[in-house]
Amino acid sequence: MARAGLTTERLVRAGAELADEVGFEQVTVSALARRFDVKAASLYSHLKNSQDLKTRIALLALEELADRAADALAGRAGRDALTAFANVYRDYAREHPGRYAAARLRLDPETAAVSAGGRHAQMTRAILRGYDLPEPDQTHAVRLLGGVFHGYVSLELAGGFAHSAPDSQETWTWILDRLDTMLRTWPPTG
Repeated sequence: MARAGLTTERLVRAGAELADEVGFEQVTVSALARRFDVKAASLYSHLKNSQDLKTRIALLALEELADRAADALAGRAGRDALTAFANVYRDYAREHPGRYAAARLRLDPETAAVSAGGRHAQMTRAILRGYDLPEPDQTHAVRLLGGVFHGYVSLELAGGFAHSAPDSQETWTWILDRLDTMLRTWPPTG
């Protein structure tokens, strides 16, 4: 019998908070049970195992990120949209490092197909339509933006830019300016 007050949603949210506190890789059903001061077995009526918990946290993170990005993009185009979108990812990673890591979890194809991951791709393509990129350049640009945003944010979270000038915010702005210029001037000449 399920313990009163414990629901799958409550457990997933608590798991997401735990991920932000101790790191996504450290999240397990046992660690979550300790948080609620219950035996791990009492959580198995809500969760299959630790992988199920991690998948559900990933889905929550993807949904939260997509909602934030959609709000940030409303009414924006071009560089403003690019900057708003990039800042959503960076800000979310800083506020929720464990959830951000969860959003990178490789999902099985069926789960990925029904996740908010598709919304992320659609929003990225919507931004790029403002730059009038043809295919396959648009697909390459989606991957470029994802790689740049994730790479920079991951290095920044790991403290990679903490010991040198200029400030990482200045570099972030510089990168977004250069991405905008590159996308506006595609295809390159010469």
